Amino acid sequence: MNRNEIRDALSPNCPVRNVLSRVGDKWSMLVLFTLEANRSQRFKELQRNIPDISQKMLTATLKMPGGDGLVRRVAFSEIPPRVEYSLTEKGQSPLPLIDNLLSWASENMADIIESRKRYLLK
Repeated sequence: MNRNEIRDALSPNCPVRNVLSRVGDKWSMLVLFTLEANRSQRFKELQRNIPDISQKMLTATLKMPGGDGLVRRVAFSEIPPRVEYSLTEKGQSPLPLIDNLLSWASENMADIIESRKRYLLK
């Protein structure tokens, strides 16, 4: 990587930095992963499938990938009202990368925990 590429990657306008700030947090990744596994889901289903997320956090989290065109929100005019969330084609495209990250984390977690313990003992 040359000096200009490094400077561009550190820039606030860097595409990688921009995208990771939106989908790199734990909740957004979990929402994408959950929608991948369960196709279309209602809000309460998503909340049940991500048990430690609050209603407020799920609402806020759905807005970010929704605004980026990764999650589709469909409101049905029924009584009671029904809203379903699903991944768009664009939202499905980073899933292999997320799956690779999850595999890497699972394979390396024990070593990472050991390294953290050794670091803290220094």
